[in-house]
Amino acid sequence: MEVGAEAPGGETGAGGPSGAGGRGGTPGTGPTGAGGSAGDGAAGPVVAGAGPVVRPGERSTVRLRDGDQEEPPRYAPEWLQLREGADAVARAQELLDPLRIRLANLPGRSGGLVVHDLGCGTGSMGRWLAPRLDGAQHWILHDRDPYLLHFAAVASPRSAADGSRVTVETRRGDVARLTPEALTGASLVTASALLDVLTREEIDALADACAGAGCPALLTLSVAGRVELAPEDPLDAEIAEAFNAHQRRGGLLGPDAVTVACEAFAERGATVRVHASPWRLGAEEAALTEQWLRGWVGAAVEQRPDLGDRAETYLSTRLAACAAGALRVTVHHTDLLALPRPRGAAA
Repeated sequence: MEVGAEAPGGETGAGGPSGAGGRGGTPGTGPTGAGGSAGDGAAGPVVAGAGPVVRPGERSTVRLRDGDQEEPPRYAPEWLQLREGADAVARAQELLDPLRIRLANLPGRSGGLVVHDLGCGTGSMGRWLAPRLDGAQHWILHDRDPYLLHFAAVASPRSAADGSRVTVETRRGDVARLTPEALTGASLVTASALLDVLTREEIDALADACAGAGCPALLTLSVAGRVELAPEDPLDAEIAEAFNAHQRRGGLLGPDAVTVACEAFAERGATVRVHASPWRLGAEEAALTEQWLRGWVGAAVEQRPDLGDRAETYLSTRLAACAAGALRVTVHHTDLLALPRPRGAAA
């Protein structure tokens, strides 16, 4: 939370095994679960972030609650770099025009935009969005992993769509402490692959903060709970169901997050727009697909150990097809744009 999950890379999750992009996992974790093995054909390390979802009681790279103990980084820049290109293609361009219109009419816009990027990881959202918006911009990049924040600062964009200057600062952040006061002066809040690793209470807090600050929110690449693989396999649906159940462990919303977020922002008077933002992975994305497969199947087996032997054969077959360029995968995500009621408008 990823508050900052892709030198240069991108998000914290999005389409990955623990959230639209993968949250959790440990380098070297076996592809069929925590420390498990998938056999000779499927054995191999899982890059941190592409592995099984966070285990019960663990959180993503943004510290979500007071009192959390310091944890080792959970997202490797290698994973975030692998996914950044797919993330950039997937994000919903259709939400940019209504966002631009709102930003153009913000009070005090002449002083430039101030953007808070929650779960920035290595800053892929800024690299994607800043060059698509006009005017001077100051990005405040939030993440609790100083290593990823370093990448984000070094690889940040330097100019906007019209050539105006873009500046950045980094902050180690805590979603649990996000308040309207923390967003004072903010023009926009952004995040990628964040909603699906939040609880209902945490989404309510995020919506409260944005509404209280009168600040739009562009929240991209939230996992939708649907995956399509071609050619099909009889085990596809069972793996997907187990994976989705894994995402919902510990009170996290997983595939239900966008629905809950839409309700939360709407209840606070915001106009909410959603648009599909799927990853479409083919032969050119084989390296990303391989890591995604290992994490996806690994999380499913961690949730349902009885899948072990069948999943081992399944993963070996899928990885062979991937290596041969014969596998196509669509990982469905959803982008959300929340436009709060203008300041001074009647409730």
